[in-house]
Amino acid sequence: MSETPAAEVQVPVFSIEKIYAKDLSLEIPHAPQVFLERDAPEIEVQLHSEGGNIDEGLYQVVLTVTVTAKIGDKTLFLVEAGQAGIFQIRNVPQGDIEPILSVACPNILFPYARETISDLVTRAGFPPVLLSPVNFDALYQQRQISQQAQQAPQPQTHSSDNIPIQ
Repeated sequence: MSETPAAEVQVPVFSIEKIYAKDLSLEIPHAPQVFLERDAPEIEVQLHSEGGNIDEGLYQVVLTVTVTAKIGDKTLFLVEAGQAGIFQIRNVPQGDIEPILSVACPNILFPYARETISDLVTRAGFPPVLLSPVNFDALYQQRQISQQAQQAPQPQTHSSDNIPIQ
């Protein structure tokens, strides 16, 4: 029975090196009149994450959360937080890097972004916005399915106006 020497075993490494607020923005375009509003605003939340390699074995992921509160067509506030993290990922198969950057890292960053958004909105003089949990795995799967559908060969239709490409 042959055993691999301990020095040759490539143990996967995943660790958080740094979590930080990369970008914060708060706009209250109709202040101070918006503080006189008594109607409950409609809240819209948008999420975006992106990640990439910044050094050997080090990756940065930025989760951007944008929250807009409106009453009718009047914006009460718009707050955006870019919560970032630097992650060490080593000895992981290349095919597993994208799911880690798209699912695991945003899952780690989301509670920080949620707290930042709530704190910023409260400091702006509004009731806190408590963001619901997000299933980043489901979002990743949806994005994969959507990309596969876009890459699937489309059947060609022929009409008198179309010239077939050969």
